[in-house]
Amino acid sequence: MKLWKKDNTSTSELIETFTVGNDRNFDLLLAKFDVEGSIAHVTMLGEQGLMSKADANKAIEGLKKIHALILSGAFSIAENMEDVHSQIEWMLTNDIGEAGKMIHTGRSRNDQVAVDIKLYLRAAILEIKEEVIKLFNLLIEKSNQHKDVLIPGYTHLQIAMPSSIGLWLGAYAESLVDDMEFLSAAFHVSNKNPLGSGAGYGSSFPLNRKRTTELLKFQSLNYNAVYAQMSRGKTEKLVATALASIASTLSKLAMDNCLYVNQNFGFISFPEELTTGSSIMPHKKNPDVFELIRGKCNRIQATPNELSMLTNNLPSGYHRDMQLTKEIIFPAIEMLKSCLQMMHLMLSEMRVNNDILKDKKYTYLFSVEKVNELVNKGIPFRDAYIQVGNMINEGSFSFDANQALKHTHEGSIGNLCNDEIVNQMKKIAGAIAI
Repeated sequence: MKLWKKDNTSTSELIETFTVGNDRNFDLLLAKFDVEGSIAHVTMLGEQGLMSKADANKAIEGLKKIHALILSGAFSIAENMEDVHSQIEWMLTNDIGEAGKMIHTGRSRNDQVAVDIKLYLRAAILEIKEEVIKLFNLLIEKSNQHKDVLIPGYTHLQIAMPSSIGLWLGAYAESLVDDMEFLSAAFHVSNKNPLGSGAGYGSSFPLNRKRTTELLKFQSLNYNAVYAQMSRGKTEKLVATALASIASTLSKLAMDNCLYVNQNFGFISFPEELTTGSSIMPHKKNPDVFELIRGKCNRIQATPNELSMLTNNLPSGYHRDMQLTKEIIFPAIEMLKSCLQMMHLMLSEMRVNNDILKDKKYTYLFSVEKVNELVNKGIPFRDAYIQVGNMINEGSFSFDANQALKHTHEGSIGNLCNDEIVNQMKKIAGAIAI
């Protein structure tokens, strides 16, 4: 069934297959939100006198039954149905009769799918927010737990200066704070109501768009009917940018874990059940989970560009190209959620080597500490630098790695400022709420 079908017309089967594509599969993710949008729309139609109170109430009760069916997992889209909108309207009309045919009054599939996607993205962002916070809290917990365990810090992947497990993990916690800023921006753009914009040019019916905005708990509405349609693609791209920011953090953290679990580093380890083996080498404990997180998150980082290539240079108004945004952004959302969950699982079981810097290969890690020690004795920095450089060249450099390092400034080994980072996250994440 097609909502736009007229009597005595038909569409080529090849054309229908091509235009529908994979949309039914992705529409299943929108079904719950399609019903919720329809309930709000019908409620408004009844209040505005565009449906009788009795018909509106009958339609709302019927829609609630379909909503319950969707939540139970028993809902499906029949092969002869073009999309989720057709399926729901057909089911409703079969159930309640003529009143089911009235629910499309004052709207188009264009604003119907637009509001479905906004509701879906808003809900997805809230889920991702919770997964980010779970990982953030674990990073802070582990950072505080291992704040005194020293590890080498690197520049150019060369031994540089002393770092710590606490400083390392705290860095990724703060990175997630900035990622949450992107997620917050995406949430606020997704939290605007396009319903009532119709096909992109409004309606001659006296719709109350502020009422549907209130019913669906949107923060505000997309006021301009043309822009409400133009926001499709743009909203998805902004959400994808937020996903890509989080994915970038996860990818880098995954790479660090791949390095640090390597025998040549040996900073951390994981239980055998969280690693995989080799078909030929019995000693192998491979960090496959981190490698897959890295690979998947690198794919996610390509999502904004893919959406840009799909939507760039389109004129105003609706275009069928927009249908394809679903098959780009929806899988990326699910992929990111699984990567966040797996990163949390892995790091919750991470074991830390407490004696890393006893290895003599890390001796020069303390060259700057030695320079600073001389500076504190009154030697100008540049002269102290030359003295320590000469010691290294002559092979006479030494430094007691067991002596306490005095790093006191904000964000250093001895002053992680994790409480301040936690407060930043609470402030930003707190604004992402309905």
